[in-house]
Amino acid sequence: MAVSKVHPVEAILEAYAAGHRLFGENRVQEFQQKSEHLSQLTDARFHLIGPLQSNKTNKAAELFDAIDAIDSLKIAQRLNAAATALRKKLPVLVEIKLSHEETKHGLAPVELPALLNAIAEMPALEAVGLMTVPPWSEDAETARPYFRELRRLRDAAQKAHPALAQLSMGMSNDFAVAIEEGSTCVRIGTAIFGKRVYFKEESSA
Repeated sequence: MAVSKVHPVEAILEAYAAGHRLFGENRVQEFQQKSEHLSQLTDARFHLIGPLQSNKTNKAAELFDAIDAIDSLKIAQRLNAAATALRKKLPVLVEIKLSHEETKHGLAPVELPALLNAIAEMPALEAVGLMTVPPWSEDAETARPYFRELRRLRDAAQKAHPALAQLSMGMSNDFAVAIEEGSTCVRIGTAIFGKRVYFKEESSA
């Protein structure tokens, strides 16, 4: 997955021209603005990979092909209602919080079975996997225990939910370790698009 958040539409079009078809965006409002210029990319798929606020669920269900960061029953319920109204079936990943960092989002592992059971009863959603973001480190090996634990959780949950096949884990600095631990989708931003340039940095240049 090419993580195109913060990067301009032109970068997405360039990656598409090079053969890329799967993209990740972090913010609903940002992608809404970009999507107006991407309608011709009919075979590209765009996933929301950032935390989803409840007041953005309707627009998220409309804009994205999949939601990769479900972390509560409330969000799942609102997404299901929005997707039902759109007559759309949305694949979703449940984000699991495995670190103790306050800035990280995600569901506590102990709450996973209940949420998966609830989603299984929602006609417009299908839980197809899990995702996590480990604490960042220059040493990719520090992420290995987090990736291994997510795979263990997936394997255990898959017995009751066979469609739960995907593991979204690994980014530019640790994707090789993530693949070794069973990742089915690595989220690569910097290694594809380069360092993100934010508006404040641009204005001070």
